[in-house]
Amino acid sequence: MNRITLLALGLGFCLTAQAADPITLGLNYPRTGSYKEEGLAQMRGALLAIDEINEAGGVLGRPLQLISRNTASRPEKAVANVDKMADEGVAMLFGGVSSAVAIAASKRAKERGLLYFGTLTYSNDTTGKDGHRYMFRECNNAWMSARVLGQYLNENLPGKNYFYITSDYTWGHTSESSLRQATGTVDQNRHPGIKTAFPGARLSDYRAALEKAASSNADVLVLVLFGEDMVRAMRIADDLGLNKRMQIAVPNLTLSMVELAGPDIMHGVLGTEPWTWRVPDLEGSERGKAFVRDFGERYQTHPSSSAASAYSIVHQWADAAKRARSIGSEQVIAAMEDHSYTLLKDRQQWRAFDHQNVQSVYAVRVKPREEVLKDRFKQDYFEIVHRLSGEQAAPSLTEWQEERRAGGQPTRLQ
Repeated sequence: MNRITLLALGLGFCLTAQAADPITLGLNYPRTGSYKEEGLAQMRGALLAIDEINEAGGVLGRPLQLISRNTASRPEKAVANVDKMADEGVAMLFGGVSSAVAIAASKRAKERGLLYFGTLTYSNDTTGKDGHRYMFRECNNAWMSARVLGQYLNENLPGKNYFYITSDYTWGHTSESSLRQATGTVDQNRHPGIKTAFPGARLSDYRAALEKAASSNADVLVLVLFGEDMVRAMRIADDLGLNKRMQIAVPNLTLSMVELAGPDIMHGVLGTEPWTWRVPDLEGSERGKAFVRDFGERYQTHPSSSAASAYSIVHQWADAAKRARSIGSEQVIAAMEDHSYTLLKDRQQWRAFDHQNVQSVYAVRVKPREEVLKDRFKQDYFEIVHRLSGEQAAPSLTEWQEERRAGGQPTRLQ
């Protein structure tokens, strides 16, 4: 076979792949509302992954394409979006940034026979009492965050008084209860807390809650708030001087949250992350380093854990479909369950019994401003102060089964 014939065959293959019907993925994300910055990061990560996969030949000879709908972090809107995207023929759905959204949307996706991958949905309930076969969670759960952060707090700030300000929905509830258990602060008389509305809390609500914290004898202020809600609260905390007299902890931090609040206000705040752009260096992940480089070149910013989650989900779904030789939900589920892989850090696994992604988690502290500004994007926000492997952090099968029984659910995913 001569060179001209080979080139012709190669060209014909490329044209056939381009002509094949695309596979559509659906992103259910907040384009507006308190969590919109995390939503933007997810969109960017997903688009980068889709471009990479298409450049490598697509999935089963077909290119991927993305459609999206705005949830505004409202469950009822997210459910309606699932129906719209299902009617448009998506092969799978993903998204989150609110656990209430992810839980509601995934249940509707199951009814439509579609897999739903949770991006940022930290509530224990997502793969706990509300878990089902058609939901896979890429990020860690609240208990995993609580274990790594709790260990660090117990060792470095033993016997301190806590005050909790918590977003009043499933993520807030399970995050607070998990951290209370991990730090031995379950006594609400000694360690009081206040719930704030979600969505829709006003600045006056945060100020009133923070003034109560200021008048308490708390040494540690835990803000179980996320996105712009956390930013608003931190600005008031700074105005009241609480970030100077208390150790502030935010169970789940992201790059964009620190960026919005600013490193001066956030300096010294503790939190957790499943991934930061520094992690590939820590874990020796060449693929992770390439993701950081390519994302930075494309968007002129470092990727956050939100972007990394969406990017990983697209790649993992595509990989499972290739291994299953099918995009059917049942076939992909079988390929996903108990599958181990390395992508952007060390080894991760999609656990079969709860569909939780078991992975390393990190306690982080926000660096001083002068350290942050040394970075080319001025985004070197996090110092990793503690690390737990996924096996150390994740709930055991026995713990998960107890959680399911307490929620009146079967001890196998349905």
